[in-house]
Amino acid sequence: MIHRVEIAPKAGSRDARGERLARQIAEMGLRGAGAVTVSDLYVIEGELPQAELQRLTGALLVDDILEEARFTPARTSGQVIEVTLRPGVTDSAAENLRSGAAVIGIVGLGQIAVGQRYVLGGSLHEADARAVAETLLINAVVQTYSLNTPIAAPFVQAVALGAGVVIETIALREASGDDLLVISRRRRLALDLAEMRAIQLHFRKAGRDPTDAEIEMLAQTWSEHCVHKTFRAKITYTEGDAKPRIIDGLLKSYIRAATETINKPWVRSAFVDNAGVIAFDDTYDLAFKVETHNHPSALEPFGGANTGVGGVVRDIIGVSARPIANTDVLCFGPQDMDPATLPAGVLHPRRIAEGVTHGIEDYGNKMGIPTVNGAFCYDEGYTANPLVFCGCLGLVPIGAHPRAANIGDLVVVIGGRTGRDGIGGATFSSMEMGVETALIAGSSVQIGHPIHEKQTLEAILIARDEKLYTAITDCGAGGLSSSIGEMAAELGAVVHLERVPLKYAGLQPWEVWLSEAQERMVLAVPPKHWPRVKAICGSLDIDATALGEFTGDKRIRLLWGEQTAGDLSTEFLNDGIPRME
Repeated sequence: MIHRVEIAPKAGSRDARGERLARQIAEMGLRGAGAVTVSDLYVIEGELPQAELQRLTGALLVDDILEEARFTPARTSGQVIEVTLRPGVTDSAAENLRSGAAVIGIVGLGQIAVGQRYVLGGSLHEADARAVAETLLINAVVQTYSLNTPIAAPFVQAVALGAGVVIETIALREASGDDLLVISRRRRLALDLAEMRAIQLHFRKAGRDPTDAEIEMLAQTWSEHCVHKTFRAKITYTEGDAKPRIIDGLLKSYIRAATETINKPWVRSAFVDNAGVIAFDDTYDLAFKVETHNHPSALEPFGGANTGVGGVVRDIIGVSARPIANTDVLCFGPQDMDPATLPAGVLHPRRIAEGVTHGIEDYGNKMGIPTVNGAFCYDEGYTANPLVFCGCLGLVPIGAHPRAANIGDLVVVIGGRTGRDGIGGATFSSMEMGVETALIAGSSVQIGHPIHEKQTLEAILIARDEKLYTAITDCGAGGLSSSIGEMAAELGAVVHLERVPLKYAGLQPWEVWLSEAQERMVLAVPPKHWPRVKAICGSLDIDATALGEFTGDKRIRLLWGEQTAGDLSTEFLNDGIPRME
């Protein structure tokens, strides 16, 4: 059964959201625009008696002083637009509603979607209402809408766990150079011909073709985003009439070399972990990390910036530190730009700026981490691709960050569940932005859940202080494939993908392995400590699952029940990439 709950402003109450939208519609120059009312919309699946639905609404959704609840769509004049997230997109408000319902004793809820209902007063034509929806109200990458009809429940189609699982083999060994490039483009691997040929040669020697999980894992691990191919490239440089000289990588020769030349004793760790670490006082070290989240923010400004902050916060947690402050440098196109001059498929710079700043403040505020400084810059060069530069600072007790897993340690994932969002994010972030990017890369955009990250942080800090893990990293770019791939680089690991907690059934093994769904950390946990780690996570209401173990055979073996989804040597995974010149 599907229930609808609308939370609308009471008559006489100020509707600030409606006033703002009315101003924006007026700026579009549309004739016949009138007052606007904005309500929150909840679509709830479950066998709930009306009394229970009203109790849920009264306890968790409505402010009786300013709002009223409606359980059937109100009759109204004007154009009505309803907006929700697309099926499968992370809906943190819906997840929190389900958790809150359980706290007050309401169980048995199915899927939930949270959206908005807009009533556009006046005499706008239907075409103008669609223009408002598509220009001001939705981002088609992650949202959908209906006009003058109740929106269909945007739920993921129910699929039995494990149903339809297919482990695909990619015909690579006999492929021509042109065919290799077609495969790279079709799967959005962002690998060039030399890299595809290196993979082809490896599997020719192995006497088989790669699985989808194997080639996708290689693409994420070898992406520009993860391995910094350009900075590591061998460069032949000629200046004027001088003889050519060889630069053995910009990262090694200049960026890292500067730190090594200074060789300050207070530099505890640089270039080797999730975040840099320096000495602070006799008790604590400081961890610091900065990172860009440009491409995702160009497509979905709120989600891109939100997960940009979440990513650097996770990097600080990944060196066993507590995040204490955020910093951001944000660069956008001119805010008064004529919409008619925008390139095809590009959001207006003002909409990008509003979404990015809201995404940044949302994540930090919900985790209790202040943004202490930063900058805004505006230039036409940032119109199609904004710069969203996020940073985080953390404190870690001296010597409290273990870094080496042992043979027999369990591979444990804790935090949020895995969904289809963020698949291919590392390769997507390594691609050139084009007018078709939004059409092909919707699944690369992630939506964060800061409450889950806050719960995960507290679990990590307790486990750290009790010395319950031997290594830790976050599920950032490449998801489990990169995090476990890094931690198992010297040992190898066996991973049971069917054990990974999912947001919804229906994911293929390679999608589970590659998903960059947010707020997940991977720990190496000695078996004797596993019950305690699980208990800590349970007390904080987050998932903790042992996926397998570190083996010592220097291979990453992926299983789905009795099926093998992948089997790669860690040496080829981490060092097999041909060097760019």
